Amino acid sequence: MLIIGSHVGYKKDSGLVGSVEEALSYGANTFMLYTGAPQNTIRSSINLDNVKKAYSLMKDNGIDKDNVIVHAPYIINLANGDLSKFNFSCNFLSEELKRVDTFGFKYLVLHPGSHVGLGVDVGISNIVKALNLVLDKDNSDVMILLETMAGKGSEVGRCFEEIKTIIDGVSKKGRIGVCLDTCHLNDAGYDLNNFNDILDLFDKIIGIDKIKCIHINDSKNILGSHKDRHENIGKGTIGLDTLIKIIDCDKLKDVPKILETPYIDGHAPYKEEISLIRSLSKQ
Repeated sequence: MLIIGSHVGYKKDSGLVGSVEEALSYGANTFMLYTGAPQNTIRSSINLDNVKKAYSLMKDNGIDKDNVIVHAPYIINLANGDLSKFNFSCNFLSEELKRVDTFGFKYLVLHPGSHVGLGVDVGISNIVKALNLVLDKDNSDVMILLETMAGKGSEVGRCFEEIKTIIDGVSKKGRIGVCLDTCHLNDAGYDLNNFNDILDLFDKIIGIDKIKCIHINDSKNILGSHKDRHENIGKGTIGLDTLIKIIDCDKLKDVPKILETPYIDGHAPYKEEISLIRSLSKQ
């Protein structure tokens, strides 16, 4: 069965019920949310009665809570060695893990971070240190999914080898997984027309069992541009045929696929894009 959804909103008044209702309005059977605005630290308390209602709505409509993805806010940067910013990121990540656990979800997608001129090796060292500090004091089962990045600016995680080095340095390796992003992979220089070869390479370097989520996005950019600009499905340089082949990859059939494509004229395109994908997918 195709597990497909998109980013949805999370608002204080409607809470998780509102997120589920939005996902269902798109014809999705999973979704991804931020537990608050991705650009700031403002977080409302979690209404457990609302969560229970959301779970009931999910069950009635075939959404498995284990396929739901939470995304960590962008302001977390574990690669920055500035002490105050490093401590802020660690503390905020710890709080986000608690929130994901309170919701009862399994996965938290995290951008590895930007080394801000310190160099990749130092950035990776900072990320490893931070993840060990955070995970050592966290008692949940929430898995942090390191997202593959486009390599824009000083981003860490632009290649499988960098992700591998981070995982190797983490003590609780069972708490670390990977989220592939098709736009990011393209912009990082991985030719998705050869996706089977890319997946074999990933399996050799990291292990395919670590892939727990895939962000399905087309790209506005040419291969290897390192720019990270998402495009709507079938409208970019990756193309519809290639994205469908990735979605239908048998080795990843049980992995949730999440759309993060741009709004069109202020309108979320997810209902139309999910319908298009379903019409072409073999799952």
